[in-house]
Amino acid sequence: SSLIPLSQIATFEPTLGASQINRRNLFREVLIDANTFGRPAGDIGEDVKRVQKEMKLPAGYHFQTEGANKDMEESIGYAATALLLAVLFIYMVLGSQFNSFLHPLTIMASLPLSLIGVFLSLFLFNSTLNIFSIIGIIMLMGLVTKNAILLIDFIKKAVEEGLPRHEAILHAGQTRLRPILMTTSAMVMGMVPLALGLGEGAEQRAPMAHAIIGGVMTSTLLTLVVVPVIYTYLDDLKNWSSRQVKRLKTRRQS
Repeated sequence: SSLIPLSQIATFEPTLGASQINRRNLFREVLIDANTFGRPAGDIGEDVKRVQKEMKLPAGYHFQTEGANKDMEESIGYAATALLLAVLFIYMVLGSQFNSFLHPLTIMASLPLSLIGVFLSLFLFNSTLNIFSIIGIIMLMGLVTKNAILLIDFIKKAVEEGLPRHEAILHAGQTRLRPILMTTSAMVMGMVPLALGLGEGAEQRAPMAHAIIGGVMTSTLLTLVVVPVIYTYLDDLKNWSSRQVKRLKTRRQS
């Protein structure tokens, strides 16, 4: 055997190339990594998505988001599921306690009212909607219903004792106003240290307190006005439906 010079079968040219080829799910991967500065990662992620939509990639190429934005999307999905389950469990518990399908809806009307205060508080505190603020929203689902429970339970008992509905609503607002304000102020004062973000790493948990403070305060003010109104309409609907059922029964018997 004899040696053959490599120059007879190949040529060499200096050029640039990848020092390492990474693969994910049998596909070649080009990883672009960057850190954020001065802006939330979610806002930068939206800008990156707009740039990706404008780019036309060759066949076989596609973008896949990883890192903090992907973790945030997954966390939001899990939080939305937890929020839905929380609402369903609250409705089942209230339905079993009040022995009614309509009264829990009246009480749960305070849940969307709290979201007004949540977003307003996040805006005023210059916070973001992150996983901690979402946890605060889930906590609010159980906190804000207590005020409506105090009102509706008092109104229902007063009506059962023979008091007219209008007077029962006014009496419930006057009687339950003090305990509602006391519990709300206690919750707000307890969340103030967390909202101030004192201590190392506390600025991450501060949005949870911002969401709770805004949601509790707004729901307290709106619950005293909106919930009795909704109760009146739903009670009229209940009385109207019961009258219709009685008319149908009398027609069938006649």
